[in-house]
Amino acid sequence: MRVESLGSDVLMFVGDDYESVATAFLDGGDVLLIDSLSSAEDAKWMRSVLCEDLGTTVRAIAATHYMSDHMAGLPLFPDALTLAHRHHRHTFLSQNRRGDDFYREPKLVFDSAMTLRWGAHELRFVHNPGKTMDHVSVDVPTADLVCVGDNIVGNIVYLSKADPALIRAAIGRIRQFGRSRVIGGHMGRFPATVLDNAIHYLDRLRDQVIRIRNEAAGQDIEQGLAAIAIEACLAPQVEATPFERDWHQRNLEVIVTQSVFELDTALASRERCA
Repeated sequence: MRVESLGSDVLMFVGDDYESVATAFLDGGDVLLIDSLSSAEDAKWMRSVLCEDLGTTVRAIAATHYMSDHMAGLPLFPDALTLAHRHHRHTFLSQNRRGDDFYREPKLVFDSAMTLRWGAHELRFVHNPGKTMDHVSVDVPTADLVCVGDNIVGNIVYLSKADPALIRAAIGRIRQFGRSRVIGGHMGRFPATVLDNAIHYLDRLRDQVIRIRNEAAGQDIEQGLAAIAIEACLAPQVEATPFERDWHQRNLEVIVTQSVFELDTALASRERCA
């Protein structure tokens, strides 16, 4: 577990469990959290830092998306105002493994956008569906950062049950904010180039899958897909972390079980024949 200062009134917490991230904005003794970590142990550690060490009170918790690995702190701050996108329940129910003990009905929901002033900062909540349908990007121009949730996973993306084209579009919209610091849902903060790297990974992975589906047959397709190396998809000069390698392997499993990029393969074949 680690905590990092992103400014005099902004703290980033990275938990041990799934390297899940929470970002705290301070207004004197009052705190607004963007996400709240993945495990009860990590969330209790964060509460200890904020409430005991710093003497602050968590007044509000906003979700980039309603998946359990970002919601562990919700039960620890029962008096905090909870904020989420209107489609939060769709995302929560779509998880492979729900953490029902972490669930709290948000007290405030919104549709396309919302702006909230917190201390010195203006937080702009923008609906940005990609990894999930309720995904929200939190643009904070006064801190030169944007919280993007799971629309990236470091220099890659995680496909899960999402439409890859939707993820790509979401990352494109994040780029338009023009912030120099990107706070992911996992791992921590990155320079803005991480967005280009994630798109590069997604595009190269798609290319690799289409090529294999076109050139192989039967079980050879599954074997070929399972053998796609992360190095074949990474942007130049990017070295994969163990965390990124793990989620790349999960992507390869998802591609087989959910026939990801199969439509793209069919469309590419049709274009060649036209």
